[in-house]
Amino acid sequence: MSNIGIIIPERAADIGNFMVGRLLPFIEKRSVGPFVFIDHMGPVDLKDYQNLDVPPHPHIGLSTLTYLFEGSIFHRDSIGSAIEIQPGAVNWMTAGKGVTHSERTPEYLRHTDKRLHGLQIWVALPKHLEGSEPSFHHTEAADIPAWETDGVHYKLIAGEAFGKTSPVPVHSKLYFIEIKTGDKPAKISIGNDLYGESALYILEGNIKSEGNTYEPKFILIAKDAKLCEFEMDANTTVYIFGGEPFPEERYIHWNFVNSDKQVIEQAKHDWKDQKFPKVPGETEFVPLPATSLK
Repeated sequence: MSNIGIIIPERAADIGNFMVGRLLPFIEKRSVGPFVFIDHMGPVDLKDYQNLDVPPHPHIGLSTLTYLFEGSIFHRDSIGSAIEIQPGAVNWMTAGKGVTHSERTPEYLRHTDKRLHGLQIWVALPKHLEGSEPSFHHTEAADIPAWETDGVHYKLIAGEAFGKTSPVPVHSKLYFIEIKTGDKPAKISIGNDLYGESALYILEGNIKSEGNTYEPKFILIAKDAKLCEFEMDANTTVYIFGGEPFPEERYIHWNFVNSDKQVIEQAKHDWKDQKFPKVPGETEFVPLPATSLK
């Protein structure tokens, strides 16, 4: 019997400046462990007059994880953080009871051609931390655990797996793993190192599982993380993510995530009334859209 429960295609979504590929949430699968939202940004080539400009916008009840393959983003938030993220590093911002942040092309790249490619991820917080104070942590690429086994390259970007722990300060049992092959294919059997709910995202190359070949821009949801086995073609990159799900349902409205709908409703009113903390040096803001609670 197949261990692949659901196959999720990457779907086009407009975030204002350019199109992204939306992976989560999906109508048949709202979350994988604590992961509730994943956007694949690019790859997009921006001209000298084109820039990423996401004005200040709010979050509650989640942590954001930004991971770039190419390009650069400058992050500012209401905590006072102001830092550039480059490929391989991790920005981990915990919203807790409420945070505001912006994401823009760094000033030194705004008048030149550039390329942007990466992942934007939301991880729901445990119920007891949904109202916590916001925080921000930047982890340099050199500090991410990385190793090679039989010619296959691994990185533990966040969480715990393979007897290792990433320095990214997560708040629940989870894992976000990069696996890359070089010029040779490889058979991967890592079920004993996984737990909770688990999914695989194919960034580039192809994988084979149970006699089927899967191409990039798909997520495969495992029925049982402990049975995670697949074959990777040469020059293939995949991401394994998941962890222990929470007992309570999580609701999403725009950039707000919480186990209590009333908390989200209050956050909507607070943003409309401009009661969220401000981002130093920013005057713009993203208006609350007229979308329904999910």
